[in-house]
Amino acid sequence: ACFRLLCSLLLPALFLSGILCICLVVLLWGVRLWLQRKKQLSSAGRDGKRPLLVAFFHPYCNAGGGGERVLWCAIRTLQKKYRNVTCVVYTGDRDATGEEIVEGAFRRFNIKLIHPVKFVFLKKRFLVEASLYPHFTLLGQSLGSVFLGWEALLKCVPDIYIDSMGYAFTIPLFKYLGGCRVGCYVHYPTISTDMLSVVRNQDTRFNNAAFITSSPLFSKFKLVYYYFFAFMYGLVGSCSDVVMVNSSWTLNHILSLWRAGACTSVVYPPCDVQTFLDIPLEVEKSTTEYSIVSVSQFRPEKDHPLQIRAFAKLLKEKRVGQQPSLKLILIGGCRNQQDEERVNNLKRLCEELGVSDDVVFRINIPFEELKRHLAEATIGLHTMWNEHFGIGVVECMAAGTVILAHNSGGPKLDIVVPHEGRVTGFLAEDEDSYAETMAYIFSLPPEKRLEIRENARHSVHRFSDQHFEDTFLLSVEPLFK
Repeated sequence: ACFRLLCSLLLPALFLSGILCICLVVLLWGVRLWLQRKKQLSSAGRDGKRPLLVAFFHPYCNAGGGGERVLWCAIRTLQKKYRNVTCVVYTGDRDATGEEIVEGAFRRFNIKLIHPVKFVFLKKRFLVEASLYPHFTLLGQSLGSVFLGWEALLKCVPDIYIDSMGYAFTIPLFKYLGGCRVGCYVHYPTISTDMLSVVRNQDTRFNNAAFITSSPLFSKFKLVYYYFFAFMYGLVGSCSDVVMVNSSWTLNHILSLWRAGACTSVVYPPCDVQTFLDIPLEVEKSTTEYSIVSVSQFRPEKDHPLQIRAFAKLLKEKRVGQQPSLKLILIGGCRNQQDEERVNNLKRLCEELGVSDDVVFRINIPFEELKRHLAEATIGLHTMWNEHFGIGVVECMAAGTVILAHNSGGPKLDIVVPHEGRVTGFLAEDEDSYAETMAYIFSLPPEKRLEIRENARHSVHRFSDQHFEDTFLLSVEPLFK
């Protein structure tokens, strides 16, 4: 009797599910046809010819970080190569005009575009703000990006879609509903096997709170959530026709998560090495003050507190009168109020450690001032654990500073590696090793430092704009066939 009752309930449920699935497929197909029709109606130019619309999804295109330099270089590269292409940028930067954004790209990165760019301004960018999701942040931001992507698709249906900021969950939307050829440039995986191991080992980090690490139950729950998210992330990422990654470290993670090796390639980000190579390189003259410069956005993962603590330790252990005075100069961009609050917290940390007079903050500075600081610096400092690439690291090396980067990620695998068997810089992991290595660099004779700086300079040509242009065009070629 129970079996018959179960069958009598199950069959209608299966039938209803089938009907709903068919309705959903028909609805999605209808939406796709409607979007295709919309594209055909709006795409003819003044001369009657139809330009090829290439859209970049970059909600924070005015942020001024390394990811934005990739965006503007990619657009300039396509404008050089293809005459019939119109580049579109989906952005949430509604507090600036298109002209101001392009002018900002020129001011910050020295990049001048050949043709105008079409900007599509999005109203729902708040949906991808991390602050909106105090818990389940990865999932919340990813689902939010789908809604933001839908807004973008409704406003402009491109022929080619490139996610240049790491919102992989938008890729199936543009491929299957928008009917676009899709590609992406991955700066870092949204989730990585490193993040899984942090949770599995119950390590406390900025993205793994202490109340979770102290509870085996919460840690297991978070691990299940991370594995589910990694599976979904792999699913949406594998929809890409072309995948570009910025380093060997990112490549390893994306290959294991997306399993799309046939269409994945490493395209090193364009670093404006030539501009920095123009800085004359010579033996340091005797000076009363040495500077240590850090170049990175004020984001939690960049770990500025480690820089300040290591610098304070260096000052504390430095014998008075034995060395010239030292200055730590923190250069970076602030994207929003949270970043500004982070800077205020860093200033408070400087006060607590008694180094306020020796630490200088330079926020959202023009390119020429950045170049001047790097030209005068002795050490270039970087402290992010598992930095996916590290454009700031390359810039420091090209400018002629002695680089001291974190012993992980892109700096370890791709950048601060021996060049023709010679030392190009140094790596460290914690407060003690950073302080010790800085002291060691300052203890070297100026001639030895010059030798390391020259080695570093010779090694950075593989990260030039020209090298990026060549590898980028080779990678995106399948999208234009």
